[in-house]
Amino acid sequence: MSKTEAKLAALGVTLPTPAAPVANYLGYVATGSLLVISGQLPFGADGKIDPAHAGKIGAEVSAEAAKAAARLCVINVLAQARAALGDLDRIVRCVRLGGFMNAGPGYFNLPPVMNGASNFIVEVLGEAGRHARSTVGVAELPLNSAVEVEAMFEFSA
Repeated sequence: MSKTEAKLAALGVTLPTPAAPVANYLGYVATGSLLVISGQLPFGADGKIDPAHAGKIGAEVSAEAAKAAARLCVINVLAQARAALGDLDRIVRCVRLGGFMNAGPGYFNLPPVMNGASNFIVEVLGEAGRHARSTVGVAELPLNSAVEVEAMFEFSA
């Protein structure tokens, strides 16, 4: 078991089977030493979005539930990374996370929600998990998800 997978296990996290793309795109693309992961939704182990993670943040979805959804998105990002690389220990660093938040009208407190993703990737990867990021409020997301997270990693051969 890789060091990263052991860390996930210690956190009680089992990576799911990566979600298949639902349109004309790939779940990930590797080019040179960069791995770009397409936006991931907060699918649970059953492949569904928990009702607590569906809807607009600040309306149907609490900030805490949205933060948990962002964490779950990163778990799904790591599942895609494992599918791409075979071994998560090949990750040299997380270069960037991009977060999209299905924000209700007037809801602007998005950075703490995205911390659910940022804090988790740092918890798993340590210093290599520290990253640049964007956090953007949007009007809608696929499947009425509260959060979607994309990522870019540097990896070793």
